[in-house]
Amino acid sequence: MISQPARLGSADGNLPPEQEAHLAAIAASTGRSTDELIQEAIELWQQEQARALAEFRKSLDDAEDSIARGEGVEITPESMRRLSKDVMERCRARLEAERKAGR
Repeated sequence: MISQPARLGSADGNLPPEQEAHLAAIAASTGRSTDELIQEAIELWQQEQARALAEFRKSLDDAEDSIARGEGVEITPESMRRLSKDVMERCRARLEAERKAGR
């Protein structure tokens, strides 16, 4: 089977030569046309995008549910300062413990 240049629907695709060669090799090894392979790749990409969007939406729903249950933490400049101070104190304590263990 002779592979034809990649086409996207009725428009010609402009793949870099190395991708064109790779697509032609896959078409030759599977006995499928480059058009079929491109259509399948687009369908798989669309499915992955839909899955990722559904996952993102679920994470938003989970976050909203958590906030509704009162589990959320309000982020304010003061809470960020406290967090920063806590992280610095824990880092200093860890470094000190590592220094003492190394002696």
